Amino acid sequence: MPIFKRPELLGLLFPTVLFISVTTIASANTPTVVLNTSKALIYPNIDPRLSESLYPNEAATAKQIADTIEMSIRKQYVTDIALRDAHPKAHGCIRAEFKVNETLPPLLAQGVFIPGKTYQAWIRFSNGSSNAKQADIKKDARGMAIKLLEVSGKNLSDENSSTQDFIMINHPVFFANDPARYLSFMQDINSDKFLKKLHIPFALGAKGTWIALNTRNKISNPLQTRYWSMVPYQLGLGDHRQAVKYSARACSTIVSPIPARPNRDFLREALRTSLQESDACMEFLVQPRTSTSMSVEDSMTEWKEDQAPFYKVATIHIPKQVFDTSEQNKFCENLSFTPWHALAEHKPLGGINRMRKIIYEQISRVRHEMNSTERLDP
Repeated sequence: MPIFKRPELLGLLFPTVLFISVTTIASANTPTVVLNTSKALIYPNIDPRLSESLYPNEAATAKQIADTIEMSIRKQYVTDIALRDAHPKAHGCIRAEFKVNETLPPLLAQGVFIPGKTYQAWIRFSNGSSNAKQADIKKDARGMAIKLLEVSGKNLSDENSSTQDFIMINHPVFFANDPARYLSFMQDINSDKFLKKLHIPFALGAKGTWIALNTRNKISNPLQTRYWSMVPYQLGLGDHRQAVKYSARACSTIVSPIPARPNRDFLREALRTSLQESDACMEFLVQPRTSTSMSVEDSMTEWKEDQAPFYKVATIHIPKQVFDTSEQNKFCENLSFTPWHALAEHKPLGGINRMRKIIYEQISRVRHEMNSTERLDP
C-alpha cells in the first residue's frame, strides 16, 4: 500500500502523545490536580556549546506546522470528542516504580538520576497510528511514555509542576530533520488533493520515507519491546552538561510469540495477562554522545552503540496490578505527556524538540477548547 494511504504514519510525526489534556495524578486512588495557567509561547533558545543551530525560519515554520495540524483537528472532530492526533490508542496506563541505581558516575548522576532515589511513576503504552480503531497486529510504531512523580526542581514547562516525562517509541531514529521539509509533508498529508498525497514521498525524501516505513513493525507484548527517545536531550547543567539519548528495554530477553489468531486489542490483552500473573521489570538507559559528529540536529541518523554505548541508570519495577478498568482507562485518556515537561537538567535538544514545544502547546489549547475542558497539570 502506498505511503500516502497509511494513516499510521501520522502517528510517527511525534513519538508521544500529541495533546496535553486534563491530568489528575497523585495516587492510583485519590487523584488531585493543580491548575496550569496558560503562558505566552516562547521559542526555545539554542545551546551552541552542545552544537545546536537553528534552521532557516525555524520558529515561523513550527507555527505553520501547528496551524496545519490545528486545521486538520478542527475538521476531523467537528462533532466528536477530540482524541489525540498521535498515539490515540493506549494499551494501558500502569503504575510503576522508577529506581535509580545506587551508584552512578558523576556525569550521569544529574537531574532526576539521583543515586538510590525511587520515584512513583505512570507509564502509558500505545500504538502510533492516528486510527484509534486499528488492529494491533498491523505494523505500527509503539510508544512508551513515562511520567515520574514528586520530582524536585524547576520544570521547564511549568514552575509549579513536579513531574518529569520521558517520551520514546520502538525505533531509534526519526524520519525528518529539516522544518521546511517537515512542513511540506504535513501540508501534503493533510491535503484533500490527490496529487498532494502523491507528493508525500518527495516531501520526506528517500531516507525519510525509508525510516518512516521501517518504524512500523509488529510486537507481541509492550513489556518485551525496546524503546528509544530518537531525539537528544541535555543531561546536567553548566560546563559539564552533555547531549544524551534515552532508551528502555525489558530486563529479560524472553519475547513471547505473537498469537496465531490475535484479536484487535491483543497487545492490551498481553499487557493485562502479564501483570495479572507477575511483576515486570525494565531497564532505563542513557546514551552519552561521544563525538560532535553525532549531531543533535540530525534525528535521522542513529548514534551507533558500538561508538556511544548506553548505560543503565535505573530499573523500572512494574508490580502486579489490575489496570484495565473503566476508571483507569478514563484516567489514561486524560493523562498528558510532553518532552518539555522536564527539569532544566533534561532540556530537550535539536530542531524537532524545539518545534515540539510550540506545536504541543498550540494543539493542547485547541483540544481543550474543543472538548470544553480546563487545562490541568499534576
